[in-house]
Amino acid sequence: MALRTLHAPQARTGLVSHPRITLIRRAGISGRKVRVNCTAGLLTAASARPSDHPTSRNFPLRSLSYDELNVETPIAYELYQGALARWSHSDGAAVPPTAVMVHGILGNRRNMSSFAKMLVEGFPGWQVLLVDLRCHGESAALPTRPHGPHGVAAAAGDVLALLRRLRLFPHVLIGHSFGGKVVMSMVQQFPQRLPRPVQVWVLDSLPGRVRSGGGGPDGRDHPGDLIELLRGIPMPVASRSEVIDRVVRAGFTPGIAQWVVTNLRPVEELSGAAQGRSGAGSSNSSGLSWTFDLDGIAQLYRSYEETQLWDLIKQPPQGLKLNFVKAERSTFRWGGPDEAAITTAGHGVHLLPASGHWVHADNPLGLYDILAPSFGGGSDLKMWRTQRR
Repeated sequence: MALRTLHAPQARTGLVSHPRITLIRRAGISGRKVRVNCTAGLLTAASARPSDHPTSRNFPLRSLSYDELNVETPIAYELYQGALARWSHSDGAAVPPTAVMVHGILGNRRNMSSFAKMLVEGFPGWQVLLVDLRCHGESAALPTRPHGPHGVAAAAGDVLALLRRLRLFPHVLIGHSFGGKVVMSMVQQFPQRLPRPVQVWVLDSLPGRVRSGGGGPDGRDHPGDLIELLRGIPMPVASRSEVIDRVVRAGFTPGIAQWVVTNLRPVEELSGAAQGRSGAGSSNSSGLSWTFDLDGIAQLYRSYEETQLWDLIKQPPQGLKLNFVKAERSTFRWGGPDEAAITTAGHGVHLLPASGHWVHADNPLGLYDILAPSFGGGSDLKMWRTQRR
């Protein structure tokens, strides 16, 4: 099994890096502090020499993707391992604590990769599994990809099937938006004979029916409207700017337009990947095309709007902790009867300030602070904010 090093080797300390933030934690040896320069991604000891830290050793943060492990799976994935996490598919006896992160509609696993790295840097004994849901990212082109009908429950079943193949049973599930309903559905479907997750985090999503209305504060960026617009754009296109212009002219915000074109790839690259798996020859096509399956995504989004998971809220499995994070500038209707039903049932709702719907990108450190207790942050990771750079 080949593992990729993601960052420069880092000391054996629980640290979080973020490009705009410097954090300090006490190293626990001689009362010294260790500072991480997040821009450089390197650790330096303040007023200390390496010899002062006899337990300090260099361990790299590592990454393993689906095409590096000879296991046939229904969806593409990537596993980020902290500096102290050691796992291989052949060794099921020693599995480090694992979290699963699930992206939203029209996204892919890379949307959440920066936050996943932050988690395993802060909690080096953990590993985080990121997935491309069916019809999304690299899963859309896999020869083993699942076929329709497509829905929330089916997408949740794909992730469960992947976990069974990898022999991983996560302690924590984290889902953003559409992914929030996926992880809730996973809990409902988890086989009774297998260990269930003990913590579920739903990021800016609600368990009930999605009410109609604009996706943004001024009524723009509704995902259903965006999906229909993208389905109507003939592919391939000559450039990303062509799609950006068309999306903006249709009334969507420039940020959404720029985000969605990250799912465009050169046609020859997409064809080459598919043909490489099937053994076919090369293609002479040119231009850019979508990595995802928009027809399938349209089905997924309709299912997301209609799926209701109130049974899980009212009767969660014994021992499960279920928490929701609502963005301060959320596009969802928090504060109404849905939120009241969640809190009345005994589940947590946590406000993330200075954030829109993209919580893991808008305020990653704030989100980290909210999730940290689920990773042991309340006891073995003492952190102090210093200053924003």
